[in-house]
Amino acid sequence: MNHPIAEIFSQGEEVISGQVADTNAAWLSQNLVDMGFVIGRHTAVGDQLQDLITLLNEISQRADICICTGGLGPTIDDLTAEAVAQAFNCPLQLDPVALAQIEAHFVRRKRTMADTNRKQAFFPQGSTRIDNAWGTAPGFALKHDRCWFVFLPGVPTEMKNMFNAYIKEALVQRFVLQADKLISIKSVGIGESDLQQKLNAVALPDQVQLSFRATSDDVQTKLLFPAETHDADIQMYIDQVLDQMGEAVFAVDEPNQPASDLVSVISELMKASNSTLSVLETVTQGLIAAKCIGYDWLLDSIYKQSIASLMTELAIAPEDDLAEMAIAISYKLQQTQNSDLILIQLYQGDKNQFQDKAQSIVLYNALLTPHGIYQNTIAVGGSIQRKQNQAAIRALDLLRRYLQQCH
Repeated sequence: MNHPIAEIFSQGEEVISGQVADTNAAWLSQNLVDMGFVIGRHTAVGDQLQDLITLLNEISQRADICICTGGLGPTIDDLTAEAVAQAFNCPLQLDPVALAQIEAHFVRRKRTMADTNRKQAFFPQGSTRIDNAWGTAPGFALKHDRCWFVFLPGVPTEMKNMFNAYIKEALVQRFVLQADKLISIKSVGIGESDLQQKLNAVALPDQVQLSFRATSDDVQTKLLFPAETHDADIQMYIDQVLDQMGEAVFAVDEPNQPASDLVSVISELMKASNSTLSVLETVTQGLIAAKCIGYDWLLDSIYKQSIASLMTELAIAPEDDLAEMAIAISYKLQQTQNSDLILIQLYQGDKNQFQDKAQSIVLYNALLTPHGIYQNTIAVGGSIQRKQNQAAIRALDLLRRYLQQCH
């Protein structure tokens, strides 16, 4: 099936100069891809009338749908409507309904409308107004050559609300859409290159796209199947990939399902097993607790900067083997905690190792459970923020692996 081609067009000096991150383009692209469009390009242009005119004419020849954000405000640098009028030879006309809506917006807020706001009620001849119940700037849409253009405000909340309220349904009516099926397999503890090597053993069809995305919390292995692929075939290939990836996998995200993260998966497993948790944090300095905020199963989180003072406080004899020390601490804390599970995190490395990007620290995690002790020992490097975050993720992943094994 040939998918219609979509293009995202962002306008504004603040976008091209980097003063504002263009989150609108990413959000729109994801929504359009989920609907069944192929994204041809993302383009950003500053507040230059001729540049806007040139780009509009180019897009009209190569895209089926273009969504443009920004440039609908009341000031002299808001040039979208004027650029469209000149590019497509459709002069601007006052829309009395739009003007009344803008005036009412100011009345509701007990503010005086500036004369410059009248500019926002002028649209190119032949266009369709898109009402904005969330701000002052209405949008508009029109067809030119092969492309249907949609112009929305650059304010993200307004743009998203207008897209969901009006544009989505219009796209369904205008285009024959069948979305490809994206499967995202999320894992912890194995890098992209190692995953690629493991998955060489899986004979994926040429039409299935395999890609990887590393985030601060996980690695996502993405399988994009053509829309016409049967569900049974998709499941067969997913199973083959999962066999190669093993216990590193914590979630499989499928189309039209909420995205999973490590803590949400852990939470479901904790609820299913009716378990509670207490944590001793060192290098993470409370980040494990922060990641688990709002979950009732986390009963207690203790932060200790000094392992030596902790040993004195618990009356435990220090040991050279931090893995054994973590076990001893878990049993000692079990005597004072009412949790089913005790997660201990220790690390080896001085202050310089922690702060130096070029040096690694070694993590010693121990999880005391009704079924015994589970442990992992891991070296992590990078910036101080990366070390802290990876320490939290790898400790939580030890908990996740235990819970999935018992589930």
